[in-house]
Amino acid sequence: MSRRKNQRTPRMSVPIARLDAIVERTRTEPLPAHDHATLKAAVDTLARLTEELETTTTTLERVRRLIFGPRTERTDTVLGKDQPAPTDAAAPPADAAAPGATDGDATLPPHKKTRRGHGRNGADQYPRAPRISVIHASLKQGDPCPEPDCTGRVSVQRQDPAVLVRVTGVAPLQAQVYTLQRLRCGLCGTVFTAAPPAGIGTAKYDETAAAMIGLLKYGCGLPFQRIQCLEQALAIPLPTTTQWDVVAAAAPCLAPAVEELAQQAAQGTVLYNDDTTMRILKFTAEARAEALPPGADAERTGVFTCAVVAETINGPIALFKTGPCHAGEHLAEILAQRHDPAPPIQMSDALARNTPGAHPTQAASCIPHGRRKFVEVHDAFPDEVAFVLETLRPVFHTDQQAQQQGLGPHARLRLHQQESAPRMKALHDWMLKQFETHAVEPNSGLGQAIRYLQNHWEKLTLFLRVPGAPLSNNICERALKKSILHQKNSLFYRTLNGAKVGDLFMSLIHTAELHQVAPFDYLVALQRHAAAVALDPPAWMPWNYTTALARLAAEPAPD
Repeated sequence: MSRRKNQRTPRMSVPIARLDAIVERTRTEPLPAHDHATLKAAVDTLARLTEELETTTTTLERVRRLIFGPRTERTDTVLGKDQPAPTDAAAPPADAAAPGATDGDATLPPHKKTRRGHGRNGADQYPRAPRISVIHASLKQGDPCPEPDCTGRVSVQRQDPAVLVRVTGVAPLQAQVYTLQRLRCGLCGTVFTAAPPAGIGTAKYDETAAAMIGLLKYGCGLPFQRIQCLEQALAIPLPTTTQWDVVAAAAPCLAPAVEELAQQAAQGTVLYNDDTTMRILKFTAEARAEALPPGADAERTGVFTCAVVAETINGPIALFKTGPCHAGEHLAEILAQRHDPAPPIQMSDALARNTPGAHPTQAASCIPHGRRKFVEVHDAFPDEVAFVLETLRPVFHTDQQAQQQGLGPHARLRLHQQESAPRMKALHDWMLKQFETHAVEPNSGLGQAIRYLQNHWEKLTLFLRVPGAPLSNNICERALKKSILHQKNSLFYRTLNGAKVGDLFMSLIHTAELHQVAPFDYLVALQRHAAAVALDPPAWMPWNYTTALARLAAEPAPD
């Protein structure tokens, strides 16, 4: 039997009683065409499931994708690319000019696919690779051209050399063995040992080893055991316990930088927060009670990794914290360091545990969370869901347009008020109409999705009133993928102290990535200059630490 992995089974809601009735009719009469199609779909589904379950690599996720197709919430995928957009009297035309718009106002760019590239990386994509110049073996500047019947002379093409990229495999952590010569006095017995080369030091594991282990573990999600197996295959012993000792010893050097990141994040204009479940294997009752935030229920048993991404004057900052606290409590801990009396914008989903307690904020809710509730009931209410998705789609396109044009917060607000406000009003009026005309049962799936939007409408539409208010919490959810990746591969932290070390590395690694800074270089710099970092942490942030390095290099060496 051939495996049809890429075919998607059409979803049919068929009660078992109907299937039983169809089977019974096969005993006495030929099946109608629609009954035959229903029975064939059920048999095909059973055959595909049986075939998949007989394999040794089956997972529930593969079975789910086999039946329902890939999980995606793109409008074209949910509604079908060939399905025309629904029309409604309350919806503004997609190409109509918004009230108050002028000829100079920007319009939505056409929605078309960008041309795909060739997928190969050029030499400029390897900034750390050494550049090696190769001189021609037989020719030099000014030599006669070796081509027959040519009287010209060759010259060096300095602006257009040929480029060859050579990629070789090396171990993530390499070892060098230095044999230090010893000399012994034959009379007094004194032994004289050669000093190691300059800059080597005497420690077995240097700062680059700690940075690489931390990057593999907390940045790429590789458990210590897998790193050990990889290094062992390359004839370099690196036990899991040794790896932990190395990263734990590096943590105090990183702590001042993370504390400064928290200070600067507290002054941010927009703060995104969310959390995900985590597990700490050895989490005693005493440790839990000590880690609980003030005022929390002493009976709380959950463990979470909370993430906060702050937009600051210096760029985005990501902070992680693992323990019994919720996302709102983590945010309250950060906002306790805020000096600006103006309340920041806080973006999260609508869960009550995301609120930062008594700290005032301008709360915004994530529109994709509300949109998802309509996607989940599309099969039962296709026309109504199509209207909602098609109404929201140009709102996201408008936000993307503002980002592509580099508009400031106030210019972006004006664009949304011109382009998005009429569409959001049309959606609001449509929702009211569904209940007023009793077209939708309030307790149905569609009714609950509408109620969710109505209950949080002020927060969902904050971007139409406040400059800089975002539409979604996607940036924070992407940050949490660091923790989720760690959880899926390592399953848990062993102790609360291990979780704190992981939070330190994740905060620095992801913040560096948000600033397009190499996390490895940044972690090495923090460790090698730990004393300078402790004295002046603001000078050692991901966006300015290279300036501090240059300043140290320019200072005269001590006598």
